[in-house]
Amino acid sequence: MASIRKEIQIDAPPEKVWDAVRDFGALHERLVPGFVTDCRMDGDDRIVTFASGAVMREVLIDLDDEDRRLVWSIVDGPYRHHNGVAQVFPEGDGSRFVWTTDLLADEDVVELTEQSVEAGVGVAKKTLEAA
Repeated sequence: MASIRKEIQIDAPPEKVWDAVRDFGALHERLVPGFVTDCRMDGDDRIVTFASGAVMREVLIDLDDEDRRLVWSIVDGPYRHHNGVAQVFPEGDGSRFVWTTDLLADEDVVELTEQSVEAGVGVAKKTLEAA
């Protein structure tokens, strides 16, 4: 099992950051455009197309407005288990964005996932600070 945790400071109020994070069906428009090229809802699930061309079904597990915490799971793809958590915390005049991914997968998949999470938080920072 691997646990990947990335934190980044975002120069935007936590309410603004959370509003984009919690918009489960607009990932490709409001949070990580370019990193995710398409996102469409299929019931409560979202079907996410990444810039790499990978397409994955993500199931919403929890959306907690009070704690500004979103939890999802990828239920297909290269994982035996996947649990993702994005959380937004107030920090100074801005926000701290934390993305944690716990997964069971082959070592090469873990490495690719870590690279993807790193890239994703960078895109989120750029997008949210520009908005």
